[in-house]
Order: sequence, then C-alpha cells, then structure tokens
Amino acid sequence: MGSKVGRYSGYLRPLTFVVDWTILILLAYAFSFDSKQWTFFSLYAVFSWIIISIKTDYYEVYRFTKTLRIISLAVTQFVVFTLVVFFYFKVFSYTEYASQEIFNYLGRIFLLIFLFKLGTYLFLKKYRSVFGRNYRRTVIIGDSAKSNQLKEFFIANPEFGYKFMKQFSVQDIVAQKPELQNCFDYIIHEDIDEIYCSTSDLDDESISEIIDFSDNNLKVLKFLPDNRDIYAKRLKIDYYGYLPILSLRTIPIEEPINLYLKRVFDIIVSSLVIICVLSWLTPILAIIIKLESKGPVFFKQKRNGLDYKEFYCYKYRSMKPNPEADIHQVRKNDVRITTVGRYLRKTSIDELPQFFNVFLGEMSVVGPRPHMVSHTHMYAERIDKFMVRHFIKPGITGLAQVSGFRGEVETDHDIINRVKFDIFYLENWSILLDAKIIFLTIVNAIRGDRKAY
Repeated sequence: MGSKVGRYSGYLRPLTFVVDWTILILLAYAFSFDSKQWTFFSLYAVFSWIIISIKTDYYEVYRFTKTLRIISLAVTQFVVFTLVVFFYFKVFSYTEYASQEIFNYLGRIFLLIFLFKLGTYLFLKKYRSVFGRNYRRTVIIGDSAKSNQLKEFFIANPEFGYKFMKQFSVQDIVAQKPELQNCFDYIIHEDIDEIYCSTSDLDDESISEIIDFSDNNLKVLKFLPDNRDIYAKRLKIDYYGYLPILSLRTIPIEEPINLYLKRVFDIIVSSLVIICVLSWLTPILAIIIKLESKGPVFFKQKRNGLDYKEFYCYKYRSMKPNPEADIHQVRKNDVRITTVGRYLRKTSIDELPQFFNVFLGEMSVVGPRPHMVSHTHMYAERIDKFMVRHFIKPGITGLAQVSGFRGEVETDHDIINRVKFDIFYLENWSILLDAKIIFLTIVNAIRGDRKAY
C-alpha cells in the first residue's frame, strides 16, 4: 500500500480542536473567577462545545466544502453555544455578571475561532493550488456529460486538491472486458486514491466488478448518480461545485470528531489497563511462563492493520517456541500450548499486552481482529470484501468475536461471517456499540467461550 498523500496531515485535526478549546479556556480569565470557578466553567465550556459540534457537524469541513457552508456551520455552532453559556451563568454562577461581559467573552472567542477556522481552510486551498500538495490522485470511469464536467472541475480547480490522472471510456470497458482489467492495473500501478464512476452507460456486471475491486484493494469509490439500482445502497451525497457525487460507503469512525473521541477513549482505557493491571500482572506471569518453558515472556507476531500496514501484535506467550507459530493457527487440543498458556487463552488474558498496541495507536480497543500476515494474504484472495476491514484500525475485541466467530477459522463459513460482522461494525460504529462489545467481551471471558483455546 502506498502512502496516502491526499489525506490531511494527521496533526491538523487535533490541532484545530486544541486551538479552539484553548481559546475557550484562556478567554475565561476575563471573568473574575476564583480557581475553582474557572476550572468548572472551563470544563463546562469545552464539554458543551464538543457536544454541540457533534450535533451541528461543525468540524465536518472537507476540501470540497463551500465557504458559505463554513459560515453556516459557524453561525449554528455559535448561536447554540451562546444559549449554553447564558444557561451556565443563570444556573451555576454564584456571582452576577452583566450581559455585556458575557457577550464580550462570546464575541472574542467567536471571532478568534472563526478566523482560525476560515484562515486554515483558505490556507489549505492556496497551499494546494500553489504548491500542488495535499492532493488525491483520481481517475474517472465513464465518458458521459457529467463525467466530462467532473474532469473539467478537477482540472480547473486545483485548490480542491484533486489530481486528475486519467479517464477511461465506458464503451471500451463494456465492449472489451480486458479493458476493465487494464483500468484496474493502472489504478494499482499509479497508486490512485479515488475512483469516480459514471454508471449511466455501465452494465451491472461491470459495476459489480468495479465495486469488488475497490473493496478488495482499499480504493475509495464514488459514483456520478443516475437512476440505477445503486441508489438502493446506503450512500452519502456531496457536491463538487454543483455536481452531485455519491460515496459507496460511509465510515462513521472516519468523521474527525468520532476519530478523536475514539482515540481519546483508547488512550484512557489502555493507560488504565497498563498502569493498573499490566504493571503488576506482567512480572507475576513472567515468572510463571519462564518456569514452565524456556523462551520470551511476550510473543510478537506481524499482523495487518489500518490501510493494510504491518505491525507487531503482542501477547503473553502461551505456546512453546516453535517454527510454525507464524504459519498455523491454534487448533483445539494443540500440543504446542503450555499448561499456563491454556489458562491464559481460556480467559483471554494472553491478549492483554495488546493494550500496548492500542496505546501506540496501532490498534483500537474495539475493531476487526487482525490476522497473521500469511492468512491475510490468503483470505484477501479467497474471500470477497475481506480487505474492507482494513479501512479502520484492528481491535483487541470486535463484533464478530462477541457474535460467535472468534478463534480458529475452521471453514470458509467462519471467515465469511467474520467479514460480514466487521463490515457492519465499520458502517454502523457508535460509542454505544463499542460499549456493548466491551461488555459482552467481559461477560464471555468470565463465562468462557467454546472457541477460547
């Protein structure tokens, strides 16, 4: 997998959040609060700002978002936040403050936050058009009037950050199936980020092949809409200028506020587990593991994670050191498992070191379970849409695992259902779903799972 040159810097989104929250907190010094009141008001303001921004989509600004849309989002955010701040001074404040003081505070934070937001947006547009960076490589499949308009849009608007690479003729693809394979080869060879597909002249078979290709190769697929059955799918519509563009799949975790809420949750949970559990459990298990068999305390194995990148996944060693550890998965009554290892696996304690992976950002507490690299390659070729699960970080536990599809893959039925649950999870993620999965994981660990071996 090539590097995602088209994505924003990984530091830009959190920087925006931090700047906004810092402005809220620092300007609160304008009020004659004591330290306790200032702390309470700051927490109230930041928490309220986050909740309101989730509801108003305040941070949902993309490269194709119009300036008027940014202004509209800002006005909505500021109006609701004003009501929330006045509610605080009416209910929680012990000191009377004139409305003028409150409006002065609100006016300053609104001005600073809005100027920073708009300035960042305009700077990125200029940065793309002048320096040609922060772009996404695109191809268009189709030669309809709309696809030609989209091509002209990409070429005429470099500030949006889309680098048009090539347009493929629909007639050639429909008439000659090898031409579609040439299109796929080009997309892989040129490391294309996004595929735009005009469905007006494509037959159903070609559309299905393009969807399968994009899913199995982690390519973003978007459609120029017509009246086909593609509308029956759960699609997201955006506008590039006045052109409607449909995205094949929406992934809630990729929304900026959701992404960082989940990351904060992961950091908090992993830190608590590392400090409160692993700090004392690891030395004890290290002695027990070493006494039973020679070898390292931790077992590390390469797995595929977000965007198919490889990383080392850590566990407490539960097997005797053997050359087949990275090739063959554990089976029931596997002779490689040690006595203490059998207990560790039955209770899932052997998975706890993966909280280090979570803390480092390689995994999440909840997500699709990662497979051995050799198995990932095998399933990617054999199981349709298997690669879709790599659109998000892998997890210590997941929806498939608490739904009866953990452990050994005995038949294709097991891995097919695991993929179905993983895709459902990434398309329907929520904090409540994560909480439910964590609760069921704890229940299963206490009760015992028939495939925990």
